[in-house]
Amino acid sequence: MTGKRNDGSKPGADTADESGRYAYDGLDRVLHEKARLGIVTSLAARTEGILFGDLKALCNLTDGNLSRHLTVLQEAGIVEIQKGYRGRRPQTLCQITTDGRKRYLQYIAVLESVLGDAAEAARATGRARRDMPEGWSPA
Repeated sequence: MTGKRNDGSKPGADTADESGRYAYDGLDRVLHEKARLGIVTSLAARTEGILFGDLKALCNLTDGNLSRHLTVLQEAGIVEIQKGYRGRRPQTLCQITTDGRKRYLQYIAVLESVLGDAAEAARATGRARRDMPEGWSPA
C-alpha cells in the first residue's frame, strides 16, 4: 500500500477545490422535515387547495401534528389557510402560496442534486478498490 488513492492522488488531495460541495445549502430546513415535505408536496399537486381533514388523511397525521406543521409553514409564507363554511360545517382550506411553490421547486432541484451525487458515489464505490492507504486502518 502506497498511501495513495486508486487514481494516484493522496486521500483528501482534491477537497480544497470542492469546498462546500456537499453542504447542500439549498435544502430548506422548513421543507426538509418529513411531515412538512408531505404536506407541501400534497398541496403542490392540488393548486385548488386541500381541506384540513383530507390533508390529515393524505399525510397520516393527527389534528395536532398537522395544525402545528401548518402553522410553521404559514409563518414561513409557504402555505395559506382559509376558514369558511360548507353548509353549517366549518371548513379549513390549505393552499400553497406562489412563494411556497417557488421554494418547493428550488428545494426539489437541490434534492435532485443530492440524489445524483449519491448515485454517482454508489457507482464509484462499486468500482473502487477497498485497500486502505498506508498508515490507515478500519475504525
